[in-house]
Amino acid sequence: METPDNRLSTSHSDFSQLETHVQGHVITPDHESYHEARKAWNRTVDQHPAVIVIPRDRAGVMAAVKLARSNGLPIAVQSTGHGIVRPADGCMLVVTSQLQELAVDGESRTAALGAGLKWATVLAEAQKHGLAPLLGSSPGVGVVGYTLGGGMGWLSRKYGLAVDSVISIDAVTADGEPLRASLRENSDIFWAMCGGGGGSFAVVTGIQLRLFPVTTVYAGNLFYSVELAHDVMTRFSEWIKEAPDELTASVVLMNFPPLPHVPEPVRGKSFVIVRGCYCGPQHRGEALLRFWRNWKAPAMDQFGPTPFAQAGSISRDPVDPVPASGTAFWLSDLSDDAIHTVIDYSVPRQGPPPLTLSEVRLAGGAISRVSPQANAFSHRDNTLSLQMTAVTPTPEAQAKVKEHFTNFKREMMPHLTGNVYINFLPGEEGRQRTREGYSLESYSRLKAVKATYDPDDCFSYQFDLTSKTT
Repeated sequence: METPDNRLSTSHSDFSQLETHVQGHVITPDHESYHEARKAWNRTVDQHPAVIVIPRDRAGVMAAVKLARSNGLPIAVQSTGHGIVRPADGCMLVVTSQLQELAVDGESRTAALGAGLKWATVLAEAQKHGLAPLLGSSPGVGVVGYTLGGGMGWLSRKYGLAVDSVISIDAVTADGEPLRASLRENSDIFWAMCGGGGGSFAVVTGIQLRLFPVTTVYAGNLFYSVELAHDVMTRFSEWIKEAPDELTASVVLMNFPPLPHVPEPVRGKSFVIVRGCYCGPQHRGEALLRFWRNWKAPAMDQFGPTPFAQAGSISRDPVDPVPASGTAFWLSDLSDDAIHTVIDYSVPRQGPPPLTLSEVRLAGGAISRVSPQANAFSHRDNTLSLQMTAVTPTPEAQAKVKEHFTNFKREMMPHLTGNVYINFLPGEEGRQRTREGYSLESYSRLKAVKATYDPDDCFSYQFDLTSKTT
């Protein structure tokens, strides 16, 4: 890299020249669109890049990377901004949102996708061919970030993680050169980017995935009064013991805000919710739900045959940008003591609720049958993932929730594996706990790949793969 004295000038007089070089939009801090362009989907992120580049194509990405390197600027990569690990301060922020290529091949059951696509677009096109990608709970999330972080969605117990469906990756290296990675080409970086966070090694411009024959599922939610939280969570732990691979399920403690846009039946109330998706024969899905319906009638029963094109209706994750903080853990058990602790930290006692959502998801199934050496994703033998989320619109709220998470972890420690699903850890916690996301062997191997492909740590805004600690 060049010395700081030769770094890129971001004055308005350079703007038109920069656009010519990178074949896309170039936005400097003095530009009228800078304030909006620097925003992430998660509004807790307040980032101030030295320059923002929105390339139109792969050639534009290559030019942007070379320009950053020649001017001594590190590079952050963003598509939708859902999972920002480190704010893009003082760097070149490359936004891949304009890379919208989409081609579905129904015969081979594959899709070639640009790095700027969101799952909703891919799902709609795949369903025209009677196929489905392995998307997550939110169709509004970007394909690449979700997939390369693991990708645990409603079809995972049957078909595996989204990252297990990756055939090849197109990227631009830290030298600004094109690279295709697969099991046959550049297999070392392919292994690393699959489950290791692609943005730590290169700028991903496209990805090819396998698709699966799913069009209708038996899915939805059972809402129970929060007073039944302990009984429901205990019963959930029994229900999932013999769960078939076709069933992916979770149990949720949800505190709905008292806001006008929230439907009246749940507005300002708390519920314990059994949530799931069964991708086998419909009559078998209905039979699985008798376990609940024959026990106690829920306050609301929303389970039933559902077009997979409407997969987003299962979790109903927020569509619009929101300021949110979260944490996550792999649980070793869902014992009575663990259930009590989760409830104590999730259900409001006095005043406003501390969290919006606490969700225990069932993993296992096909996830656990993939070889640990297949890609960088680790801890496939863990079967219960806990994610906790809160809306935190102010620094004070963020600090309060962070303390809440710390206290919860301390009390919950006997029931934690010590590992984490890396996709559930945005923000500084994601960098602090990077090591917990991987086995010792995988973490060491990731660091070696990082040292080979990005020795100068040009892509330093993702997970920490340069620490000397193993």
